[in-house]
Amino acid sequence: MGDFEGKGQRLIALCMLGCILFNFPILALFNVPGSLFGVPLLYAYIFLAWALLIALMAWVVEKR
Repeated sequence: MGDFEGKGQRLIALCMLGCILFNFPILALFNVPGSLFGVPLLYAYIFLAWALLIALMAWVVEKR
């Protein structure tokens, strides 16, 4: 039961991290003119943060 509780706490922490990453103050930092490989910087940040959260969730769930 302890392993399940630990994973749950880590997933809640990742959810909180996602709320911080996709909230106004952080998004405003990337809402500037410019591009990364032809993609606007804000869109690149959103995609990379989303991919990072998915990778971290997969790592937490699959970790034994």
